[in-house]
Amino acid sequence: MKKWIRLVIIAAAAVLLLWVNQSFLKWSPQTIKDWILSLGAAGPIVYILLYTVRPLVLFPASLLSLAGGLAFGPVQGLIYTVTGASGGAMLAYMLAKKFGKSFIPSSDRIETVKKLMEKNGFTYVLILRLLPIVNFDLISYTAGIASIRWYSFLAATILGIIPGTFAYNFLGSSITEDKTVLIIAVMVFAVIAIIPVLFKEKLKQRLFQEGKNEVKKDA
Repeated sequence: MKKWIRLVIIAAAAVLLLWVNQSFLKWSPQTIKDWILSLGAAGPIVYILLYTVRPLVLFPASLLSLAGGLAFGPVQGLIYTVTGASGGAMLAYMLAKKFGKSFIPSSDRIETVKKLMEKNGFTYVLILRLLPIVNFDLISYTAGIASIRWYSFLAATILGIIPGTFAYNFLGSSITEDKTVLIIAVMVFAVIAIIPVLFKEKLKQRLFQEGKNEVKKDA
């Protein structure tokens, strides 16, 4: 009973924070950047903490990544964003680990992803991080209920999010630069964004077929 009460409180808090943001704050990357920089030396710490709790408040990761690039530049922004995103992934992983299957809805899709992770956790988490086949947070929650060690999950997450994170941070940092830098940033972003799209459907079919086969073996 206590478990369900905690879940309801977490869900209610997430919905409330999302509603407040959409209705009143209407944050943009520039707004977040200005607010973070106004915090001075505490700015990077607050940014990392924001990214860490992001899975609980349903805040768009892309918005924070662009703001990170704007505020800290492509290199520091990459470091801070990867740190925060990895922390958020671990938070979601641990919550699912603690609360079990009751924490996320049951579906054939989730069961398929779970079986893939249990087959080869590091490899499949890395692939799913590199290619946006499955929602970022859903991967973290599913990994928590799968038999995958936390350090394999964390290592695959860090490696898998670097390309996309760099693209967003570089794009964000170039917004205030001259047109040449902005054009280069857009091209880099486009290349990194397009490559997954080209292979997404084919790889998606292959992976989910493998997952379904694993589910059938255990049936």
